[in-house]
Amino acid sequence: MRLATWNINSIRARHDRVLAWLERSDIDVLAFQETKIDDARFPVSSFEKLGYQVAHHGTNQWNGVAIASRVGLDDVQVGVPGLPPFGDDAEAEARSIGAVCAGVRVWSLYVPNGRVVDDPHYHYKLHWLAVLRDYAEKVLANEPHAPVALCGDFNIAPTDDDIWSVEYYQGSTHVTGPERQAFANLVDAGYTDVVRPFHPGPGVYTYWDYTRLSFPKRRGMRIDFALASPALAARVTGAQIDREERKGKGSSDHAPVIVEFRDA
Repeated sequence: MRLATWNINSIRARHDRVLAWLERSDIDVLAFQETKIDDARFPVSSFEKLGYQVAHHGTNQWNGVAIASRVGLDDVQVGVPGLPPFGDDAEAEARSIGAVCAGVRVWSLYVPNGRVVDDPHYHYKLHWLAVLRDYAEKVLANEPHAPVALCGDFNIAPTDDDIWSVEYYQGSTHVTGPERQAFANLVDAGYTDVVRPFHPGPGVYTYWDYTRLSFPKRRGMRIDFALASPALAARVTGAQIDREERKGKGSSDHAPVIVEFRDA
């Protein structure tokens, strides 16, 4: 199975580009984030024409997550249980959706950005990650051999090798100790970054800001991940970051991350 995760930064802006990429990339399952559209307007039929089933969770022009699969889409779960809302909202934002694809529980996750250190959104981010960690740990406690993939934009660069400049990001979100510890807690809960062994750093990124010629100057961050449970990590045969898809007019500011698994 070829599984990809990609923050597309708006399905309306990237509709044709995403579909063209799927056609030429031989992807079985795509977990994508920041669709920026509600469920009623999501272009399900476009994906169905390519042979994909789609589960989407979006409520407005912000956030939004989806899974497109051509190998089955079962037991769809909207939202990791217990995720907090932000601000005065009574409901959690559209930041997580899960489904079973070819026997693998795939989650598409869009972790809160955090904005600036000590902003209420920063503390919301840490709370959100703590809930995700508790859920992920309980899944493996109940079923140690469960094949689970936590995929998405984590908005965290776990190490200094994952950013182009330590000095540039000093004092910013994405690199603070509490955020990095939250990511490490997911790893400690039993989930492995299965891309890093195939793409050791430094200088390997998945995100480049649109401004300051960040992409041609190679000023990026590695913040998009596929974290696999032990049973699934043992099946990994390869991984890649499709940096080419960040090029050209109308690209997302993130590149797709692809992982290949052998059959169980």
